Amino acid sequence: MDEKDLIILHEDNHIIVVLKPQNVACCPDESGDDNLFDCIKRYLKVTYNKPGNVFLGLVHRLDRPTGGVMVFAKTSKGAARLSEQMKNGGFEKRYYAVLGGVPARKQATLEN
Repeated sequence: MDEKDLIILHEDNHIIVVLKPQNVACCPDESGDDNLFDCIKRYLKVTYNKPGNVFLGLVHRLDRPTGGVMVFAKTSKGAARLSEQMKNGGFEKRYYAVLGGVPARKQATLEN
């Protein structure tokens, strides 16, 4: 994934909110595949001409097959506040699925 492919929904001094494409890892894993976390770090390094290692806080995850909105912290202060919000229920996660055909039941639970 190249940093020019990032879809940035919001960015301020403390956070960056991006759209994670499906089938892209949200952070480094044993596969060694490129991932959203490293892509955002490259974007921050180039865009803001940052020397050395760029801080980026991973606040939550999305499974590789899942696409959606992700929030990352650009500062340690932002990471602490976002982590506190996650812990105290300040975040709401919603998952939507696209189905082919008509489901057999009106309501069910998907476990993956």
